[in-house]
Amino acid sequence: MKRILFWSFLLLSFETYAQNLAPLTVEKIMRDPKWIGTSPTVIHWSEDSQTIYFQWNPEKNKADSLYAADVQTRQPTKVPPTTRLALPAFTGVYNRARTQKVYEKSGDIYWMDIPSGKVRPVTNTAGEEKSPSFSHREDKILYVREDNLFSWDVHTGETVQWTDFRKGKKKAEEKPTEQNQWLSNDQLKWMGVVKERSDKKKATEKQTKAEKPKRPKEIYLDEQTVETIVLSPDEQYVLYRLLKKGKENKVAVVPNYVTESGYTEELTARTKVGEKGTEEALWVYDRRQDTVFVFSTAELPGITDQPDYRKDYPQKAAASKKDSVTQKPATRSVHFGVPQWSEDGKQLALILRADDNKDRWLALADLAKHQFKTLDRRRDEAWVAGPGALAFGWLSNEQLWFESEATGYAHLYSVNSSSGEKKQWTKGSFEVSEVQLSKDKKQIYFLSNEVHPGEKHLYRLSLADGKVTRLTKESGAYEYQLSPDEKRIALRYSTPTQPWDLYVMETKSNTPLKRITESTTAEFRSYAWRTPEVIAFPARDGATVYARLFEPQTEHKNGAAVIFVHGAGYLQNAHKWWSQYFREYMFHNLLADKGYTVLDIDYRGSAGYGRDWRTGIYRYMGGKDLTDHLDGAKLLVEKYGIDAKRIGIYGGSYGGFITLMAMFTQPDVFAAGAALRSVTDWAHYNQEYTANILNEPTEDSLAYARSSPIYYAEGLKGHLLMCHGMVDVNVHFQDIVRLSQRLIELKKDNWELAVYPMEDHAFVEASSWTDEYKRILKLFEERLKPTGKQ
Repeated sequence: MKRILFWSFLLLSFETYAQNLAPLTVEKIMRDPKWIGTSPTVIHWSEDSQTIYFQWNPEKNKADSLYAADVQTRQPTKVPPTTRLALPAFTGVYNRARTQKVYEKSGDIYWMDIPSGKVRPVTNTAGEEKSPSFSHREDKILYVREDNLFSWDVHTGETVQWTDFRKGKKKAEEKPTEQNQWLSNDQLKWMGVVKERSDKKKATEKQTKAEKPKRPKEIYLDEQTVETIVLSPDEQYVLYRLLKKGKENKVAVVPNYVTESGYTEELTARTKVGEKGTEEALWVYDRRQDTVFVFSTAELPGITDQPDYRKDYPQKAAASKKDSVTQKPATRSVHFGVPQWSEDGKQLALILRADDNKDRWLALADLAKHQFKTLDRRRDEAWVAGPGALAFGWLSNEQLWFESEATGYAHLYSVNSSSGEKKQWTKGSFEVSEVQLSKDKKQIYFLSNEVHPGEKHLYRLSLADGKVTRLTKESGAYEYQLSPDEKRIALRYSTPTQPWDLYVMETKSNTPLKRITESTTAEFRSYAWRTPEVIAFPARDGATVYARLFEPQTEHKNGAAVIFVHGAGYLQNAHKWWSQYFREYMFHNLLADKGYTVLDIDYRGSAGYGRDWRTGIYRYMGGKDLTDHLDGAKLLVEKYGIDAKRIGIYGGSYGGFITLMAMFTQPDVFAAGAALRSVTDWAHYNQEYTANILNEPTEDSLAYARSSPIYYAEGLKGHLLMCHGMVDVNVHFQDIVRLSQRLIELKKDNWELAVYPMEDHAFVEASSWTDEYKRILKLFEERLKPTGKQ
């Protein structure tokens, strides 16, 4: 019996081992990602800095659970539901001494004494209270209810309403006609009792009004909404932002065909680029004077500057130089960021951004004069962006820190609010991101790719001497959360073959990482996943292009290659950490197993390489971003022995767009392409993303004409696969339908369209992922492999 059990166990072990060593398949890769394991997310510290909380799912349940790990034992344990519900919210606002915290939970406001851990409810209503904070004197807790500002006195418990914003228009007071007024006057003149009663009524109303407690001014919003309500430290002013959406905007509708009801239903999606955006204005309510004022942006430096691209449209440029009503130089619309007070409460700073996103100002706001004083202006004829473009904070009562791409890379700066003198703290051909100021305001923590464009490390800057210390050492990437006492750091860390896991380390240099979680499964670890080589090659204009290279073993090499194009445009994938394109990463291992060489390029427009790289696609998507891929194809032929006639290309979203441009405009370079959830016409994409890069269709039609694949469809020669979700509310299914009609009218017969009735932009169902990538693999196997090697 023992012998039978032994051989049964051995056979089962062998079958499991053989299964794990079995070749990769699309079906295996595209299963529910839980087969890989789940990484910890949403990292928070306890207020005493002794426990790290995080979301995790090592048990492969339907949803993540809350886990906790003590910093000493580092043993993760699941937090019971009763304990989880009793925990205070992890996010909130602290007083200056960080001994108290206010937070919102389930629509109510709570006040926590951190040393004792005691929590006191501030509100307990059926309505929703949000955005809690401390008043400057820290004797009141401020919060917003139904778009109005309230306070709760921590000593007396008194609740005060500071604003009275009302929806709609104020009803106009009805005035009597001249005839009616004459009759009333005549009655009062000749009827003594009527006059006596009228006088008594007026006296009573006057007394009642005098005895009525003072209330905030009624401010009618009309069709506007109110946001960002801020009380001044002296409690005289209330700063608020009003937003008004464009009336004429037409919102696209996406039909949903497969529904629970059995009827076709409509999903509301978004507007298209060029539709009138939200207008903003910054207002001040002077409580002492009981009046309201709007901030003027007319004095912002460069507010009337017109973009350089207008020179391509001389008639429009001439017409736009002056306001049509005042005949003065036209000012651009502005968006206002969240303001921050200096610690002494004497100065208020905020970021302003031009509606066309070609200017960003860091400015002081004078509430009494309702004017701005500019401390820094960043002008970019393409568009202002980059890591931390809208980030700033107070270092002292007269010094602010901010980030800027003034040198071509996102770096740390400070500016004196009185003199305007600036200082650059970090320098070099690398980017700074995720900035956090220490509690004592003597140090700044940040992430940087100084070591290599494909690595992200944690650094600490000493503001006393400007010394920068690198805190992490191992190659890869890090995300960090400082403990409240700032003695430790919780880190998420990953490498190209290792998904994100949780670690902890002390805030000292040269201290080891201590692991808390192990997230991958034995099945995932059983395969020898490739560490792609991060290479660099020259583009035709002399720029250096970074890419990830997956090479097959020499004996398996089939002479064919596939180029993968990552999505989002402004995103990085040629790096040394676990890719957010993990399915594609595994698929590239499968392709390499089958003999393909795979190249994954950080083309022009990708993140991580500075301003010039980011804006290399301005006014021409499908220009340098595409030629970077052509230069990559050339590299594959010249250096890696690839047959120039057997190169394929694929990608999703922006990657799908580049695939279409490649197949339509460079048909002799790519034999086959798979375009997934592709933008086919940029005039049909959204305002926020597209207008930055191509401006607006009615203003810069040339940019749209040269950037949209639908105009080049006649160039298709190779074999094209298109895949699209039918309920995609980002890149609408309409995009691919319009292109399909164009291909039909052009009598092209070397293309196919696969549709996914229940998928949005990001696929969810494993069956959809599997079907899509089986089709992609089939395309490359049929069109790229040499004859006889199918």
